[in-house]
Amino acid sequence: QVQLIESGGGLVQAGGSLRLSCAASGRTFGTYAMGWFRQAPGKEREFVGSIARNGGFIVYADSVKGRFTISRDYGKNTVYLQMNSMKSEDTAVYYCAANPGLYSTSRATMRSEYKYWGQGTQVTVSS
Repeated sequence: QVQLIESGGGLVQAGGSLRLSCAASGRTFGTYAMGWFRQAPGKEREFVGSIARNGGFIVYADSVKGRFTISRDYGKNTVYLQMNSMKSEDTAVYYCAANPGLYSTSRATMRSEYKYWGQGTQVTVSS
């Protein structure tokens, strides 16, 4: 089992940047594919991006492609989400998630692929 703790959320102006972090407990971080999702008020939780256990095969939602970057640091057991050129529609609670199973870029967008979830961190973009 792995525990995930997100941090780095906050209030930012439109056009600004934030970097979210997700720290994973345990010594098995390298065996999990990782994903970021977000949920705005009154909306379904949606996929943002994912990264395979080897740091490759990165997938992004169309809505964030070119603005957000996902990366992972194995020494720190942490996955990051760098968010640039932020928009008001990026306002949401952001969750990281871990997938202990077989990673597939075609299925990485699906919440059901992820077994472990963090508690979320609020991101608010003011226009």
